[in-house]
Amino acid sequence: MKKINFTCCIFLMLFLGSCSPKKKEQTSKLPNVIFIYVDDLGYGDLSCYGATAVKTPNVDALATGGIQFTDAHCTASTCTPSRFSLLTGSYAFRNKAAILQGDAPLIIDPDKETIADMFKNAGYSTAVIGKWHLGLGNGKPDWNKEIKPGPLEIGFDYSFLIPATPDRVPTVFVENHTVVNRDANDPIKVNYDKRIGTDPIGGEDEEILKMLADAQHSGTVINGISRIGYMSGGHNAYWKDEEFPNVLTNKATNFIASHTQKPFFLYFALPDIHVPRAPNQRFVGSTNMGPRGDAIVQMDWVTGQIMKKLNELKIADNTIIVFSSDNGPVLDDGYADQALTNIGNHKPSGKFKGGKYSAYEAGTRVPTIVYWPNKIRPAKNDALISQVDFFASFAKLIGAKINHKETAVDSFDMLDALLGKSNKGRQYLIEEAFTMSIRKGNWKYIAPKMQQPPLWLLNKNVDSGLQQQPQLYDLDKDPEEEHNLATQMPEKTKTLAIELAAIMKAPNRNMK
Repeated sequence: MKKINFTCCIFLMLFLGSCSPKKKEQTSKLPNVIFIYVDDLGYGDLSCYGATAVKTPNVDALATGGIQFTDAHCTASTCTPSRFSLLTGSYAFRNKAAILQGDAPLIIDPDKETIADMFKNAGYSTAVIGKWHLGLGNGKPDWNKEIKPGPLEIGFDYSFLIPATPDRVPTVFVENHTVVNRDANDPIKVNYDKRIGTDPIGGEDEEILKMLADAQHSGTVINGISRIGYMSGGHNAYWKDEEFPNVLTNKATNFIASHTQKPFFLYFALPDIHVPRAPNQRFVGSTNMGPRGDAIVQMDWVTGQIMKKLNELKIADNTIIVFSSDNGPVLDDGYADQALTNIGNHKPSGKFKGGKYSAYEAGTRVPTIVYWPNKIRPAKNDALISQVDFFASFAKLIGAKINHKETAVDSFDMLDALLGKSNKGRQYLIEEAFTMSIRKGNWKYIAPKMQQPPLWLLNKNVDSGLQQQPQLYDLDKDPEEEHNLATQMPEKTKTLAIELAAIMKAPNRNMK
């Protein structure tokens, strides 16, 4: 046995004793950060952004007490790419990230630092709760065993997931690496190519369905709703759509309550208002717009529960809430849920053109609010903001270092704008749909069609913005993108096309 130097031990104990409280004090000063990430919520879907057919008092309170952005964007007009960019600080097209099936592998490289890694390395507890849709495992997951890699391998300490989307199988929750309530005697199987199992599918018996669906959404029926894809087994693990707000909110508030002694980062990804819209009974009839409007009210209630918990725990003043959406709105997205027939005068996209799947402005211009009571001065802000910048901006806030050659390659520090200290945002901004667009100040260039939308999308009432010719718009004079100036201004069109191509080819730290 090695002889221990008593004097050295005493010195070491005194040294550690003097350092630990200081480290704890420094860590405790770091703010908690919550991302409330809504699904398919449009620029005009909130009363604080002009909606009158639906009231959203809890989100309105965030807007009234925080920075409400009028020109903030997700990076893509569909969900998987936007979520990829949010968590990695990199545009999704660099990874060829597209809309995933429910049994897709994880598309984020565990060897690459994510925003969750960044917070965790700075001493934060981290969690993701809600919709994931970034893949799980290395290949086709075996839902009856441990499922990894997943969120725990890319920086999250805890995860409670809807694996893909509410309209896709498997219709089960995954907590950390395991399906909740899995049953070895009723093994789960998932197939996106052919029917499996004996459970009914959409189109066979309309009487068992809560709502009719198109052919794409007429797979296995779970909870009276037919889904994309086919599934057998796992009956004890099935979720009930109407319980999403209760289950997910309880998980989120429990995480918050159990992590008050050190800073935490919570990525709370709500399934609302994505289809199938099946709000809890307490919200049914809240609006005259049917399930989609009622789901907005439900989403607002969930937001209010988070705020209520922060106030109960007396940690609201040390918590930043970022509220936003993964892409623009869509009404007809596969289910006959009255969204089109009951829309009335409501304008989900506000004054802008397009929506989910679209290259037009409403595809990515989304409600965005940053709330930090008593720390930021409430205001409206017209800075050009992208969600890809959250990574670098929050790294600046908490003093984390980023090697931009390998990490968050497309993310810029926009902290002053996010905290309301500046109205200066990005000079350039990339928007991804089935083609690519670039914003530079008030100018927007949309490249000619780059890929054909899937057939199922062509049958929907969706303005994708695809044309064979380039498009150029002056958003100051023409925010509705009605007057294509490309032929009238060929030099401006060419310049923006070249700049778009340069950014797509490689990140450029000078093209902020």
